[in-house]
Amino acid sequence: MSTSNPKPRILISRGVFPEVVQRLETYFEVEPNPTDTVWTKAELIDRLRDKDGAFTTGTDRIDAEVLAACPKLKICANMAVGFNNFDVAAMDAAGVVGTNTPDVLTETTADFGFALLMATARRIAESEHYLRAGRWERWSFDMFAGSDIHGATLGILGMGRIGQGIAKRGAHGFGMKVIYHNRSRLDAASESACKATYVSKQELLQIADHLVLVLPYSAESHHAIGAAELALMKPTATLVNIARGGIVDDAALAAALRQGQIAAAGLDVFEGEPKVHPDLLTVPNVVLTPHIASSSVPTRLAMAQLAADNLVEFFGKHKVLTPVTALPSGVSR
Repeated sequence: MSTSNPKPRILISRGVFPEVVQRLETYFEVEPNPTDTVWTKAELIDRLRDKDGAFTTGTDRIDAEVLAACPKLKICANMAVGFNNFDVAAMDAAGVVGTNTPDVLTETTADFGFALLMATARRIAESEHYLRAGRWERWSFDMFAGSDIHGATLGILGMGRIGQGIAKRGAHGFGMKVIYHNRSRLDAASESACKATYVSKQELLQIADHLVLVLPYSAESHHAIGAAELALMKPTATLVNIARGGIVDDAALAAALRQGQIAAAGLDVFEGEPKVHPDLLTVPNVVLTPHIASSSVPTRLAMAQLAADNLVEFFGKHKVLTPVTALPSGVSR
């Protein structure tokens, strides 16, 4: 990047590691958000309209209205593997590049998905609330008796990198039978590594003792798990969602939990988050966490650095590392 030209102007839309901000300041004129304020669309536009690029997160909706108001914008580097906050078609039409942060969070997210599965199956949150409320007075043979994980059937809906990580943990660590459904079947070598068997979505729902959702959000996957799908599951089954809010019909899930259609659920993502459907807060057999599946310090730092890498490469070398949109003429990967 030539030092004779003005530095490109970059907006960092949320709070982020100070060392990442300092790194970006060596290449760009940076407007950070040290208070980690979640801006309205109007506030985002006001700050973005004179910027050449943006370091964004999943809370920042980049759509046609934002793009029309910010004609200087050339790239939005998302600090997330998901990018449903991007209107990809609108960004392509405007010639604005979008990037994400895949791979660096795979193992950490798979760890958390399995932790949430274990907490759900073994009723850990329910039992902790019971203990903290001072209700534990004696032992009983069926106190918070949950379901086993070892030897059970693990179902995975969405078999990308994270889904495969969860499958390997279940198959190799807990001797689970792994079944999965995906838009496309894995190759034989990947199936063997995961000890996984491909089944239809209906079979997955009917057979799984523990079902984990790891599919990307799209119009096609909206409410992929609703009342009809929940009715197909075993009454002893558990459901874990670490994918995206909106994949599960949260109202239908709360009803199914209350009625005993399934045994329990673990949710890290919610439709309309950070708001949570009020019915989910009134059923005891659900573990709720605030979208933290990738939240380890090393992983979140790696995500932030990859987003920064995309900005540095774009303005310095006309390249991006992990694009999710079309690349304008002169930009490569």
